[in-house]
Amino acid sequence: MLGLLINEKEVKEVEYLIKREMDEILFDLKDNRIDQVVKRAMEERYKILFSLFKRVAPAKECLKYTRSTNQRKEKKG
Repeated sequence: MLGLLINEKEVKEVEYLIKREMDEILFDLKDNRIDQVVKRAMEERYKILFSLFKRVAPAKECLKYTRSTNQRKEKKG
């Protein structure tokens, strides 16, 4: 296990960067031109980013980025 000591300003910056990356992934998942194999990799990346996001963001912000099972199935179909 690793630890990281950062100040409040740095927490906000990390939160912002992760949110922007997750927004990009969500946008790209809607693109029908992207192959399903690539979308699966994007889903995995989203899961990793979201787990990091949960560590720095308030619960209210996390709810905005929580994806339901229905959302994942719609993207695959």
